[in-house]
Amino acid sequence: MKASGGKVVGSVNAPFNSQDFSSFLVRAQGSGAKVVGLANAGGDTQTAIKQAAEFGLAAGGQKIAALLLQITDTHSLGLKAAQDLLGAEAFYWDRDDDSRAFSKRFFERAGHMPTMIQAGVHSAVTHYLRAIDATGTDEAKAVIAKMKATPVNDFFAKNGRIREDGRMVHDMYLVEAKKPSESKSEWDLYNILATVPGDQAFRPMEEGGCPFIKK
Repeated sequence: MKASGGKVVGSVNAPFNSQDFSSFLVRAQGSGAKVVGLANAGGDTQTAIKQAAEFGLAAGGQKIAALLLQITDTHSLGLKAAQDLLGAEAFYWDRDDDSRAFSKRFFERAGHMPTMIQAGVHSAVTHYLRAIDATGTDEAKAVIAKMKATPVNDFFAKNGRIREDGRMVHDMYLVEAKKPSESKSEWDLYNILATVPGDQAFRPMEEGGCPFIKK
C-alpha cells in the first residue's frame, strides 16, 4: 500500500472471537483514515462490520475493507449492514456465463452460492485430474509438469498459470457490496469494481524467497 502512495495512520490488534469491537472502531473512526481495513476473518469480520455500521463509519465517509471476505459472510450479514463494503475476491458467481453455470449446479447441491475457496478447490482438483488424463499417469513429477505447462481456463480463472514455485497466478476482483435497493435476488450481492491482473495481485516470484527455486 505504501509503495502505491498510501499512508497508514494507525493500527490495532483485536483479540480473537471478540463480541465487542467498539473501542477499536471508535479509534479508527477518529483516525481520519479514508479506508478502515479489517484483517480478520469469519465471525470476527462479520461482527466488526455489523458494529462499524452501527457506529456509522460508512455514513461518515469511511470505506470498510475486509481483507478476507467470503460471499457467505456477506450473505449472512445482509446488505443493510454490508452495503458499500469493499473486498477482494478470486471468484464471484455472477461474473460471466461460465461462473453462473457452475454456481447453478453448486447451488442445487449445497443450497448456497460457492465461495472463492470452494470454487478454487473444484478448479484445482479438475486441473489435476485432467493432467493425469493427459499424461496417462499419476506419477507426481509428470503430473505437476503438465499442470504447470497447461493454462487454467475454466469457470474459476481465465489464463491462470501455475508458476515454478507452485503459486497459481490468476486475476482477482475488487468487489463492493450492493445497496439493498440495487439487489435483484438473494445472492445478487456484489458489484465488481475492478479486475486486478494476476501479475499485480500476487507477489512476484523473485520476492518470495523460496529456497527450492533454481537461481
